[in-house]
Amino acid sequence: GTETALAAIWADLLQLEQVGRHDHFFELGGHSLLALRMIARLRQACGLEASLADLFAQPELAGLARHLDAAPVAAVKLPPIEPAAPAERAALSFAQQRQWFLAQMDGAGAAYHLPLALQLHGALDRVALRQALARIVARHEALRTSFVLENGEPVQRIGAADGFALREDSLEALDQTEAEAALQRLVQDETAAPFELAQGPLLRARLLRLNDTRHVLLLTQHHIVSDGWSMGVFLNELEALYGAFAAGAADPLPPLALQYADYAAWQRRCLSGAVLQAQTDYWRKTLQGAPALLELPADRPRPARQDYAGAWLPCRLDAALTEQLRTLSQRNGTSLFMTLLASWALLLGRLAGQEEVVVGAPSANRSQAESEQLIGFFVNTLAMRIDLSGAPSVAQLLARVKAQALAAQQHQELPFEQVVEALRPERSLSYSPLFQTVFVWQNTPRRELALPGLSASTLEAPHRTAKFDVSLILREDGGTIEGGIEYATALFDAATAERYLGYWRELLAGLVAGDAQPAAGLALLTAAQRAQLLAQGRGETLAYPAGQCIHELIEA
Repeated sequence: GTETALAAIWADLLQLEQVGRHDHFFELGGHSLLALRMIARLRQACGLEASLADLFAQPELAGLARHLDAAPVAAVKLPPIEPAAPAERAALSFAQQRQWFLAQMDGAGAAYHLPLALQLHGALDRVALRQALARIVARHEALRTSFVLENGEPVQRIGAADGFALREDSLEALDQTEAEAALQRLVQDETAAPFELAQGPLLRARLLRLNDTRHVLLLTQHHIVSDGWSMGVFLNELEALYGAFAAGAADPLPPLALQYADYAAWQRRCLSGAVLQAQTDYWRKTLQGAPALLELPADRPRPARQDYAGAWLPCRLDAALTEQLRTLSQRNGTSLFMTLLASWALLLGRLAGQEEVVVGAPSANRSQAESEQLIGFFVNTLAMRIDLSGAPSVAQLLARVKAQALAAQQHQELPFEQVVEALRPERSLSYSPLFQTVFVWQNTPRRELALPGLSASTLEAPHRTAKFDVSLILREDGGTIEGGIEYATALFDAATAERYLGYWRELLAGLVAGDAQPAAGLALLTAAQRAQLLAQGRGETLAYPAGQCIHELIEA
């Protein structure tokens, strides 16, 4: 029955041999993204509708199965994604439409590029690599799509399956210092080089040869055809195909039943009528009257037009603090994502002097199992309105954020573009609508590429853009939390970003110290910083004649 089906899905997603009736999803290593994949699989395999809230309320296998068996049939169910009729396949998805408009703006271009630089050490089979990349492009229509205007509207145009070209350059003639400098420059140039949406291709691949056993593969995709999850799909397929072709074997991947254009057509068909109404009503009610702008103390006034120039400041939370955050989350029934979102919102509210903040939180938006293996622009950013008013305790704030996050996930199908349209906020070229800050929790598994005869590692590309005023981007990495903040250099100096990051770390240390304490009272300054400020406030102590009145001193 349901319990057996659920156990099989859990075992597959969590990569376990078997799962027991009383096993706890989150204690087995489950998180929000895996939970959403489980919900999609359950819908596909058993026709059962579950929600994230169900899983948080019943995290044990047997309890969740009982709950699902007893639950009434959902009133509004989305149909599965199916191949679209040829006439429907030209339409852009809502996210692509917004991306297309953004691409027409000056300066926004490189902020929406997805670069990846892979260092390959060992004996590279260049023919197998070229074949593998060409095969991925042939498999995924999104990677050979361009966007042209027809009757004043952008439409998708899918290119030929055999149009892929890998550009190859050699740096072998340069000495080591020159080669490293050239490599850095090429990584930068490749990341920033503009794409021509009407011409394509919107995936660039360039192989740099430094010597016989060292190559760097530069892959750059435009966000309009890809997203973070898609990068994972791309690398999985590259691994499988390169391994096969290098061994002289055939393509081992099963053909794709659907393509991104089928999803775009499905989205436009499904987001209508009762589904559209229910989702729109939720977001309108939730965001009505929310603050339109987050006014953080900045080093410079906001320019009249957002320029997307940015910088990056890395950070890492050690294993001890990460474990404390995990324990705090378990105690309050929240995921690490919810706890970290609460901490970020709390910091922003304190800095801006606001009792409410709206934070954008990207959601993978792959609620249909059919979309799991596709490359395309699926991600949807959810506007989380966080209420900090009424002096909540740490536990109360976490409960508020949890309720907000679960409700938002229930209504994640409505694209951000439609939410903006429903609310009609005052538009400005100087900042993004609804929110100007995001929290990105990258819980897609990060792993090194396994390519036969090669060791592969990622080469970090310099960070030169920022989509928002300030973004906190984190991931769990082997028992610690790592990432950093991306900030708009038009507004903030590096020293200010550094200070904000320091406040956030201090806030986290306070957060884990006790659930009952008022969240607004948590310290942002270290003891040393506080002492320094107090000393500055008091000023220098000067000697003066004791026992004399002021008028006597003046007369003297």
